[in-house]
Amino acid sequence: MPELPEVETVRRGLQPVMEGARIERVEARRPDLRFPLPERLAERIEGRRIESLSRRAKYLLADLEGGLVLAMHLGMSGSFRIETAEGDGAAAPVAGAAFHLARSEDRLHDHVIFHLARPEGGPARIVFNDPRRFGYMTLVPKAEMADHPHFRALGLEPTGNALSGADLAPRFRGKAAPLKAALLDQTIIAGLGNIYVCEALWRARLSPRREAGSIVKKDGTATQRLDTLALHIRETIADAIEAGGSTLRDYRQADGSLGYFQHRFNVYDREGEPCRHETCRGIVQRIVQSGRSTFFCPVCQR
Repeated sequence: MPELPEVETVRRGLQPVMEGARIERVEARRPDLRFPLPERLAERIEGRRIESLSRRAKYLLADLEGGLVLAMHLGMSGSFRIETAEGDGAAAPVAGAAFHLARSEDRLHDHVIFHLARPEGGPARIVFNDPRRFGYMTLVPKAEMADHPHFRALGLEPTGNALSGADLAPRFRGKAAPLKAALLDQTIIAGLGNIYVCEALWRARLSPRREAGSIVKKDGTATQRLDTLALHIRETIADAIEAGGSTLRDYRQADGSLGYFQHRFNVYDREGEPCRHETCRGIVQRIVQSGRSTFFCPVCQR
């Protein structure tokens, strides 16, 4: 399943084409994905301008004029393809968008197509392709976003400088759950997934089995270890976004190209290999926590 860096990479690929464009027509080639598509989807959004394209956790959010938000989730295998219409509808590069790459072999799984009119550059199509159909879309009035079931319980974003030890301390205080489980709790930090939690814990030299509450002081403030963890979470996500996300399984960027962060994994999927911390002689181990593989160094991660 694409993690936050992959979703952010897709957002950045789509943003230059979608922002400011008007949705002229919507093709819904099936009534549902993981869930039924929003009722009267085409009727409700055709003619509206896309004012901005943002992200919350692993959701892409298209803010439409008139106070509607189209929330889109990639699921396990969802991706977007950018096309322009030329003659017979063949894919063609969008001017100035070097990231374009057609993927005609997947077109049987093109389920939703947004036909856009852009102020500059001519018409374009945004194609949502999802072989496994675990992705989904929903329409939410912007004024109701904070109370919507998909968003109301989401925690802090792990990007920018918003995440700190001070922010995490009250959320970790008294928690006996392992750090790995706490970091995957979407009500604490929104959008963190298995891969990047393993990587951040390795960078911070913290064991995934350590109790989350053990890195909070008795007075409820952050320890140095918690401050360090928050820093490394932000840096891990930032590095992954810069690298274009990982390419595990079916993930593709908006242009269909691959990301490269998996070549820089320090611990994930490296069971039996030497720890990459220069001063450590440990060997990466794999354990299972809550049904998911955890990779860590038992020597330097404490």
